[in-house]
Amino acid sequence: MSLLGKKAPDFSLFDHNKQETSLSSFRGKKVILAFYPAAFTGVCQKELCTFEESLAELGQMNSAILGVSVDGPFANAAFAEANNLNFPLLSDYERSTVNAYGIALPDFAGMPGYTASQRAVFVIDESGDVIYEWVGEHPGLEPDYEAVKGAL
Repeated sequence: MSLLGKKAPDFSLFDHNKQETSLSSFRGKKVILAFYPAAFTGVCQKELCTFEESLAELGQMNSAILGVSVDGPFANAAFAEANNLNFPLLSDYERSTVNAYGIALPDFAGMPGYTASQRAVFVIDESGDVIYEWVGEHPGLEPDYEAVKGAL
């Protein structure tokens, strides 16, 4: 189910500093939601570090980036620290947000019963509408970073 052109499902999740963060608190800014399957995995590290390298540029575009995974806040805190990530990493440990966005990835890494997030990027405009959507066919794919920036 595509969310393109629709209101982005709102959420309230804990970030890696155990602070509650909601999507609606970013109204008035564009938001890049970068969903990643798991902290401390190669492609996830590369993806989030690539977004980190663009953080200053993205800030100049009146936008924010939020990383979202099903990892707990403690794992995300260690991941953020290990990779010098300076944007919030949100913990969707109940899987409510990945389900709302239609990107749950069941049996991740061959582990029955373990549901992660597909690698996906959504760009939300200042009024909360989805203006860009990319969902990877498998977790090894990275988003087109220039296309994400172009959506801003």
